[in-house]
Amino acid sequence: MCSSQLEVFNSSASLLIPLCCWGLGCWVSLPKICFGYPFSIFFIVINEFCERFSYYGMRAVLVLYFKYFLRWDDNFSTAIYHTFVALCYLTPILGALIADSWLGKFKTIVSLSIVYTVGQAVMAVSSINDLTDHNTDGTPDSIVTHVALSMTGLILIALGTGGIKPCVSAFGGDQFEDHQEKQRSRFFSIFYLAINAGSLLSTVITPILRAQQCGIHSKQQCYPLAFGVPAALMAVSLIVFMIGSGMYKKVQPQGNIMVQVCKCIGFAIKNRFRHRSKEYPKREHWLDWASEKYSKRLITQTRMVLKVLFLYIPLPMFWALFDQQGSRWTLQATTMDGNFGAIQIQPDQMQTVNPILIVIMVPVVDAVIYPLIRKCKINFTPLRKMTVGMFLAGLAFIAAALVQLQIDKTLPVFPAAGQSQIKIINLGADNARVTFVPQNFNVSVEPLQGVSKGRWRTSSHKTEWSKSKSFLTNGSKSILFYLFSSVHFKQFFLLWHKLLLKCTDSLLLFLMYHFNFQCSGNVAALNYSQDIPPNTVHMAWQIPQYFIMTCGEVVFSVTGLEFSYSQAPSNMKSVLQAGWLLTVAVGNIIVLIVAGASKLSQQWAEYVLFAALLFAVCIIFSVMAYFYTYIDPNEIEAQLDEEEKQAKKDPDVYEKEVEAVSQM
Repeated sequence: MCSSQLEVFNSSASLLIPLCCWGLGCWVSLPKICFGYPFSIFFIVINEFCERFSYYGMRAVLVLYFKYFLRWDDNFSTAIYHTFVALCYLTPILGALIADSWLGKFKTIVSLSIVYTVGQAVMAVSSINDLTDHNTDGTPDSIVTHVALSMTGLILIALGTGGIKPCVSAFGGDQFEDHQEKQRSRFFSIFYLAINAGSLLSTVITPILRAQQCGIHSKQQCYPLAFGVPAALMAVSLIVFMIGSGMYKKVQPQGNIMVQVCKCIGFAIKNRFRHRSKEYPKREHWLDWASEKYSKRLITQTRMVLKVLFLYIPLPMFWALFDQQGSRWTLQATTMDGNFGAIQIQPDQMQTVNPILIVIMVPVVDAVIYPLIRKCKINFTPLRKMTVGMFLAGLAFIAAALVQLQIDKTLPVFPAAGQSQIKIINLGADNARVTFVPQNFNVSVEPLQGVSKGRWRTSSHKTEWSKSKSFLTNGSKSILFYLFSSVHFKQFFLLWHKLLLKCTDSLLLFLMYHFNFQCSGNVAALNYSQDIPPNTVHMAWQIPQYFIMTCGEVVFSVTGLEFSYSQAPSNMKSVLQAGWLLTVAVGNIIVLIVAGASKLSQQWAEYVLFAALLFAVCIIFSVMAYFYTYIDPNEIEAQLDEEEKQAKKDPDVYEKEVEAVSQM
């Protein structure tokens, strides 16, 4: 039951907080303890759920927004997407420094949440098609305005979501007293559940909102709604968090341990360089050169942390593959059939397979797979688990490459970058011949057939191109020309030829289908032909690659965090958390480098390249893991405690040891 406890919060027995009738003086008294938990944590859990919904909901539709609204090609859309994700995982270091050294966790969360909410609102505004569609033709007149607003919004979101990431969970842990270890542990489980629930619901709902039609002058895919709902959830997150302000236990900033670690490392390097002459005796470890200024405890703890951080070096390659679920795999789904009977799955909804499988696989692996491995008397250490996880991620990309090969068989032949292609379709009943001048080469087209001909370099769209090419026909009145260009976002352009307009000017061009109305007196006949067939490879073929990737995530990510925490000193968990998030950021930067430098024209080849790189890194990591020696930080810290007690009992001996080290 809920009750008030003075000994937990040194304030009044109950808390008065304003409700929605703030201006009218309406207040309500809330308890501070509910079912043994501080009541304040419920505000923190709701805040985290709304924030994760906001972030993953926006991120789910982001790459399609780049491609279909801003009209960027696949490669540029992928590059900007991974730049944004990398920034989101770099800013947590900044947030931790601000919280621990300046504002404190509460003020940091509030301040950066405001920045976060503004960024989400700017993204929603940037996606309003009618904002610059002054001539009401259905396309923005100033795409630069939308790009500028989008980039501003994404930068603000990255600062907000990254800045509060290391603060919210730690702030929740601060609400518990020392005797509430069990409740604190259960809180983190509930907190993690809120994260997954928010991400799962958002990746299901936001693509549905995007698929709706909205607009003033013309109906478009409703990106304003898809970005607006996450913006509203972020505003709700901020309001809920601030409502609980009076209930929180706010710990004052006490300095950031990461700063102390960096200073210790810097001083050791500088001191070692200063005493690089052979006349100075070597020390057991290069960090021991910091002993003149820093305590033995800090140096020993820093050594333990650096030992784990060294193992982090190969890990970014795993995240380089994992985070492409939201970019390359989503773009792959746009070329597949999402018809699941009564349900039409959107390409960006396929990302929900990962959190659904996570919920299923985590208990299965913990309760079934690992016990079976132990019964087989296999020493499946944490580092071996991580190695298997990296290998599975590589296999997932091999599966994606096999699916891509099947997709490529169903796609039309596209012009290369910077080229255009003319397509001729004969809608008549007789054979037709088309002559291209001044090149003077002929093309014959059978009835109700189409022919793609030519690859021309072009720097503009249909106007300049059509002026530079001419066509002659053999008198046919049913020849349709259109230009397929990769220069301007791979759009179809219809080249109206006078010969087409015999008795009808209502010839229509669709992306995959052509309808030709032919007049005979007062009777109109409709001729139908299919030019580009619809996607035939089903989205269900992506499920195996998602399954393999999720299995890899379970044995890699969960185990990696567990291993890191087990090998780190008690007061340096935050340093390893920052290092872990940094590997995610570097992984996304690797995607930019590899995808930009490879210049591969085939997507399946890029998948194979990433898989090969991960397999190579996996071998390197397995060698590093083989030579790693596991330690017990608690035992080492107990030894340090004993030494410090001895130093207090006999300070003269301790001072002589310090003086001896200094003289060395």
